[in-house]
Amino acid sequence: MPELPEVETIRRGVAPHVDARRIAQVTVRDRRLRFGIPADLEQRLTGQAIVDLRRRAKYLIFELPKGALLLHLGMSGRLHVLPRGQVPAPGVHAHLDLTLDDGTVLRLTDPRRFGMALWADHPVDQHRLLRTLGPEPTQSDWSAEALVNACRGRSAPIKSVLMDQRVVVGVGNIYANEALFQAGIHPKRPAGRISTARLRRLHTAAIDVLDRAIAQGGTTLRDFSGADGSPGYFQLVVSVYQRDSQPCRQCQTPIRRMVIGQRATFWCPACQR
Repeated sequence: MPELPEVETIRRGVAPHVDARRIAQVTVRDRRLRFGIPADLEQRLTGQAIVDLRRRAKYLIFELPKGALLLHLGMSGRLHVLPRGQVPAPGVHAHLDLTLDDGTVLRLTDPRRFGMALWADHPVDQHRLLRTLGPEPTQSDWSAEALVNACRGRSAPIKSVLMDQRVVVGVGNIYANEALFQAGIHPKRPAGRISTARLRRLHTAAIDVLDRAIAQGGTTLRDFSGADGSPGYFQLVVSVYQRDSQPCRQCQTPIRRMVIGQRATFWCPACQR
């Protein structure tokens, strides 16, 4: 499933191609995405200028003068930039094409159809899917004190709290595993029983892991690729994720695997407590 670094990688790849461009044509081939593609989406989008392309959590937001297009890639979605004259015939999973006024095509494909393509009125951040989201995982938007407060009195595993999108957005399964390893915290430890100092280390680790993943172009485990079709490379440097039974990169102890909240969890029994 594309997580925040993968979505940010796509945003950065698409943004230069939509700057000062207008949507000339919208082609919907299959509306059967999550929640369904609205019947009037073509009418709402056609002819509108793209004011900005930003990301909120795992949503791509195409800001337009009269509203916004919200895209979510779900489990298997891709958004690729197809230059004019290099647009292949759409495959069976090509649900949506946005043709820009210079002939560039943005193509959304999604084999599993868990993604979304929805319309949002202004103010966009008050859309029902966005208004309850927590802060972005940056030093400016998310403080260490906010994490400390979110954990206070909680008996839930710290990994579950870190992945709660109301606490902070975008720390998905891969990066929660990696941040907890970097901070030296056992993923099953009750959140309310972790010291303030250790939670501060986790706060720093989470932001650092996400920043490094974005710099690496995200993580390609199955079929993720950026807007130009390039894979991500963060999977080459992960410390624990999907490395069960392999030696820890720090102490050589075999990495272990368990399930927390129905998600595969990986940790080093020597480095994390």
